[in-house]
Amino acid sequence: MIQLDEVTFKRPDGIGYRHVLDGLSWSVAAGEQVALTGESGSGKTTLLNILAGLLTPDAGSVLINERKISHYNTTELALYRRTIGMIFQHYQLLSPLTVADNMAFQARLNGRSVSHGDIAAMAERLGMAAKLDAYPSQLSGGEQQRVGIARALLNQPRMLLADEPTGNLDSVRSQEVLELLMALCKEQHVNLIMVTHSRALAAQLPRLVELRDGRIHE
Repeated sequence: MIQLDEVTFKRPDGIGYRHVLDGLSWSVAAGEQVALTGESGSGKTTLLNILAGLLTPDAGSVLINERKISHYNTTELALYRRTIGMIFQHYQLLSPLTVADNMAFQARLNGRSVSHGDIAAMAERLGMAAKLDAYPSQLSGGEQQRVGIARALLNQPRMLLADEPTGNLDSVRSQEVLELLMALCKEQHVNLIMVTHSRALAAQLPRLVELRDGRIHE
């Protein structure tokens, strides 16, 4: 379960500070899938980075499965980040590595054992079985995003944070990626929090919230 209590995060704006998150309180049940919307600059990516332990709030607390990660030290945060999966709009694949090695990269970096069978099974599920020996430059945008999904899920995350994962895809590929994300997260009982500007895509997730004026609005 995710629990944020009175979370505040400020950024300098040239004159003073702007409250990106302003006393934000929010909870997400275990396994829940949520679409996070809001205007550009509303703090959506900041919120994802706080959930991922990449940013520390100026005030308030962040609890993940009843553990207060907002009070973790550097070592504890590094260990916590190994339990998080992240999917990005710009894929961030490693061009010298094959599809198979890109899929396994995050898990292996975190010391997890990933067999060829694990990779093959995930690739089959994502329709990428014939592309395992290809390189990122040989893939379409939709295929690269599927590799990003595989990379995140093979790390066996407790929570998957997706920041505009369909932003570079056309409507058909966007729909395919969303359906895959939702199905795989449901199968693995993984929390999915997806930032998107698309109201059509957001409406398909079980829960839709908006970040506005530094707070969550249902």
